[in-house]
Amino acid sequence: MNKKLIINQENLKGVLVDMTSEEISQKEQDAAKAIIDANAETANTNKKASGKQKLKDLGLDDDEIKALTGA
Repeated sequence: MNKKLIINQENLKGVLVDMTSEEISQKEQDAAKAIIDANAETANTNKKASGKQKLKDLGLDDDEIKALTGA
């Protein structure tokens, strides 16, 4: 839906209007960036878990891992 709700003193219930092409473009860019950011966060979380598991596989316990990584 490429509409936006404008609420002001004259229209307290709001008026639904079409978005400009610039607003639509910005909305699409923002959505793409949100997906990229979410994917990067997921990848980072997975890398941390993988690294911790590798340290456990080497025989370190949770306290030793925490001392090394601070987490």
